[in-house]
Amino acid sequence: MMLSAEKIGPQHLARPAVVYVRQSTVSQVRHHHESRRRQYDLAARAKQLGWREVSVIDADLGRSGASSAGRTGFKHLVAEVGLGRIGAIFAIEVSRLARNNRDWYQLLDLCGLMDTLIIDDEGAYNTRQPNDRLLLGLKGTMSEAELGWIRQRAQQGLLSKARRGELILALPIGYVRAADGRIEKHPDARIREALEMVFRKFGELGSARQVLLWFRQEALALPSLEQERGGGPVKWRLPVYSTIHKILCNPIYAGAYAFGRTETRTRVVDGRAHKTRGHLREREEWIVLLREHHEGYIDWDAYERNRRLIADNAQMKGVMVRGAAREGRSLLAGLLRCGRCGRKLHVAYSGNDGKVPRYSCRGGAINHGADRCISFGGLRVDGAVEGEVLRVLTPGAIEAALDNAQHATAQTDEVLHALTLEFEEARYQAARAERQYDAVEPENRLVAETLERRWNEALARAGELERRLEQLKSERSRQPIPDRERLLALAQRFPETWSNPATDYRLKKRLVRLLIEEIIASVVTDQSIQLIIHWKGGKHSILYVRKSRTSEHRYTTDREVVEVVRELARTLPDAQIARVLNRLGYRTGAGNTWIQSRVDSLRNNHGIAAFSPERDGDGVVTIGQAAQILDVSTEAVRKLIERGVLSARQPVPYAPWAISREQLADEPVRAAAETVKLRRKLPQSVPAEQLNLIKSGT
Repeated sequence: MMLSAEKIGPQHLARPAVVYVRQSTVSQVRHHHESRRRQYDLAARAKQLGWREVSVIDADLGRSGASSAGRTGFKHLVAEVGLGRIGAIFAIEVSRLARNNRDWYQLLDLCGLMDTLIIDDEGAYNTRQPNDRLLLGLKGTMSEAELGWIRQRAQQGLLSKARRGELILALPIGYVRAADGRIEKHPDARIREALEMVFRKFGELGSARQVLLWFRQEALALPSLEQERGGGPVKWRLPVYSTIHKILCNPIYAGAYAFGRTETRTRVVDGRAHKTRGHLREREEWIVLLREHHEGYIDWDAYERNRRLIADNAQMKGVMVRGAAREGRSLLAGLLRCGRCGRKLHVAYSGNDGKVPRYSCRGGAINHGADRCISFGGLRVDGAVEGEVLRVLTPGAIEAALDNAQHATAQTDEVLHALTLEFEEARYQAARAERQYDAVEPENRLVAETLERRWNEALARAGELERRLEQLKSERSRQPIPDRERLLALAQRFPETWSNPATDYRLKKRLVRLLIEEIIASVVTDQSIQLIIHWKGGKHSILYVRKSRTSEHRYTTDREVVEVVRELARTLPDAQIARVLNRLGYRTGAGNTWIQSRVDSLRNNHGIAAFSPERDGDGVVTIGQAAQILDVSTEAVRKLIERGVLSARQPVPYAPWAISREQLADEPVRAAAETVKLRRKLPQSVPAEQLNLIKSGT
């Protein structure tokens, strides 16, 4: 080291000298020992130059000089210089002190103010001298630029390798790196089967949480790497939600190579730059995306469908997200959109059991304090859309039934196969533990006891899996074989199966979402709701649904039944009305059969007068009353009606005939009645469709 002794004065030697030691990374600290040894040797060099007191600051080993943030050693150095306690700063090169001009010029200003020298391998610098200050400034600028060039070259090389799909920093479970650098599936069949089962179950259940619950319920473990960056041993454990979510959302399982999916963001916290990593980017912002890069567990289209479904399942993620199909009784939750403002309709439940849905547009009221747009009950709307869905689904129910017959035992077979693979691995681990135990010397008791314990644990695990496997095989053998004819019969009754209370509402919602993209709802009148159904594939249809009137509810008796009762009450008492309604198959609003008290309650609620023999039912009599007036038998009156002599009407089947009292006074009717009394035959009526034969005159 060539130094100019003229710049070192007594005022400098009177104060201690400081040797600043720094290496940029932990890897350099571990492997670049010569550089660190040279920096520590500067302490001996300082004593040779006349300093009696020399201290070493090495708190910043493994710290980058790009910023003073986190460099406690550098901050302590600056503080000591500012207090005038340091005569000279020794560094192997000035870039060791700082690679940031802000920190570098702050140190230069303090050194010039306190007359502190900066000494490196090239010489000694007095910042009070313009030439030395200029030279140090240039070195600091070059040091900062050099760091930028190093980063740029490294980044460009990294990006170039990534664009070729060769930059593999870490691989998720299920993949390994081949000898030639290619990505291949893991050779362990159990690992591959477990990952494939995750994707199959998500396709069946349509929810990452439901997949998690299924694995937990079946006590099936998933593989994971012991070390975060891969390369460690594979551990099997029951999954958590993040495990399922990462598997479903990682494009590498779709055979794609992706780089730049996350980014690092910098923000100022308490006056310091704070970097956070792992922020997800949008698909369009990914740096590299190479499809069909390697063999995938699913294809790219399946991956896209999974991502869209996961995004739609997210709750509380904005008005454009449908949300997952949940257990509520609202069939159209997440599908309805307001025809006025375009916001997604909210659903609320009421009723004694909390199962009556009501849809309303409350987005404007919640976010902006505006009035609600629309609101309507959900029972009629759900029923109307349900009818449209059944109209579409019913023709394909037979095909679905046949497909179900072929895959009825698939779920049990999946669990059976997974347990079989797990049992085979457990047997291998037990045999391996036995070989290790046999290989140890008996005198080495400490090792022998440990190996014996491992062997016993492996045997116990293998035995438990064998018992589970035998139990599952026994249950599998007792499962009935699906009957093709029976499934076909059930398919014909698909609407009945759909309406069965035991049918899972989440399954019904998933079927609806497979067919319908969204529904635009508008209240066009006080009594009508317009539904524009956008079906999958681009087609749409318009449906009008009548709103419930005031005081109407789901247990309200149908108006058709009310009109029938109104008509029958003219000629029949309540008990007979109940019998007629039951024979016609009518039910109350609650689904019950009719009895006298229920007919009485219906009449009172709708203001219908009860039947009374003394009351003239608007001039209408029954067959029995007409027989008394005409002084003939009821059978004779029936014949008069059949021959067309006497007009009568029957409101509904099984109801009594209604005959106008005025008609009984007509002369043709009286004459026909006298003919019956004299035991003469009534004239035959001529059917309107009968053709007459006209005699020829020839």
